[in-house]
Amino acid sequence: MNYILAIMVFFVLATIGIGIRMYQTGSEKNVKKAFLANLALFAPLAGSSFALLIPKIVYAAGNSANNPNAGMAFIGAALATGLATIGAGYAVGAAGSAALGAVSEDEKILGKTLIFVGLAEGIAIYGLIVSIMILGQI
Repeated sequence: MNYILAIMVFFVLATIGIGIRMYQTGSEKNVKKAFLANLALFAPLAGSSFALLIPKIVYAAGNSANNPNAGMAFIGAALATGLATIGAGYAVGAAGSAALGAVSEDEKILGKTLIFVGLAEGIAIYGLIVSIMILGQI
């Protein structure tokens, strides 16, 4: 496990070093190739390290709460909040940029556009409520 984490840190530092070197030499043409190569190596290592860490986290959380399913509940709550927040960020980005474009053409519709952006922000609140409900069941 420690070897995988050490290799991941090495790849992150190598990616930073390669980016700095490319910036210094002025060869920005190959940045996309270098990024894809580093991503192709880093993604499997990150996935395998997370796969190795999850059983230990679930076991530790389950023992601390005296409930064998508590670890999975913690992971479910984290996923509910995290994925809802990511979705809300994407929705606010799309609705917000469209709202700015619409308001720049007609200032009278500012209130209507704020409603759409507010509805997109509500997605994150729903995820938080679901995670609180999950944690309340433990």
